[in-house]
Amino acid sequence: MIITFSGAAGSGKSTIAQKLADNLKWPRYYMGGLRREAAKKRGLTLAEYNELGEKDPKTDMEVDEYQKKLGETEDNFIIEGRTSWYFIPHSLKIYLDVSLEEGAKRIFLSLKGKNERNEALGLESLADVKASMLKRLESDSKRYKKYYNIDVNDFSHYDYYLDTTKMTKKEVMKAVFDFVEGRLDKAKK
Repeated sequence: MIITFSGAAGSGKSTIAQKLADNLKWPRYYMGGLRREAAKKRGLTLAEYNELGEKDPKTDMEVDEYQKKLGETEDNFIIEGRTSWYFIPHSLKIYLDVSLEEGAKRIFLSLKGKNERNEALGLESLADVKASMLKRLESDSKRYKKYYNIDVNDFSHYDYYLDTTKMTKKEVMKAVFDFVEGRLDKAKK
């Protein structure tokens, strides 16, 4: 089984995907990390790389081809990426959502203590984080619509949707683990 995670910024995707991978003892692939590395190699921030991607499809297609190949050649792994469900259609697709306000608060709190990096990115306040999130969402939506004619925020694409806004990490973990466990049990039968 392949499990794909997508969702809103600050919803807990990375935390839950990693904990689930640890629990199942499966590898986890993080497409956002690959995009950040590609941006860094070009001397760009992720925001600049996304902007470049609005004109140059190669910035997305490198990662998208990688995930597609993973889905065709491997099994029993977790992959986190906005388009993973699309490129691995036979996966179990999970979407974690959160309100913009709560997502921004979570991200801002996680960035505290990383001041040097935050200042370089211009993320010195909650308002900065929120503006950055909205800009990224706009860029992502524009690119995915342009190159693949998909809306990654259309919840009908997913097998499981969970709004984590008013939930603790523990509650989110339990809800996702219970859902996955039910699917794994079904697959064994």
